[in-house]
Amino acid sequence: QVQLVESGGGLVQAGGSLRLSCAASGRTFSRYAMGWFRQAPGKERELVASISGSGGSTYYPNSVKGRFTISRDNAKNTVYLQMNSLKPEDTAVYYCAAGLTYLSTGDYGMDYWGKGTLVTVSS
Repeated sequence: QVQLVESGGGLVQAGGSLRLSCAASGRTFSRYAMGWFRQAPGKERELVASISGSGGSTYYPNSVKGRFTISRDNAKNTVYLQMNSLKPEDTAVYYCAAGLTYLSTGDYGMDYWGKGTLVTVSS
C-alpha cells in the first residue's frame, strides 16, 4: 500500500512558477513510476508528466513540454513537479499517482492516487 500526499499548490499570477511535491509512504517507492495529472472543472483528467522508478525516463505532453519538469528523490520518497511560465489554462487540481505497470511511452497503469492540490493561475 502506498499513500501519497501532495503539497505546494496555491494561487499564482500568469507567468509565475510553483513547485508541487508529493510525499509517498512505504519502503518500495523506487519501484513505482510516478505521474502528475490534473483535472480542471468540467474537463477530463489529463497526464502532465511521468517519471520512471529510477528517474531516468520522463514524459511530458506537448501542452506542458518545456514549462514543467518532473523529478524524484527516492531517498526522500518524494516526487516533484516544477511548473514555470504558468498560464491560466493550467488552473486545475493536480494529483500525483504511483504505478507499477508500463503501458506505453510515458503511460503507466496507476495504482495509487493522492487527494490533489489546487493550482490557480490568475491572468
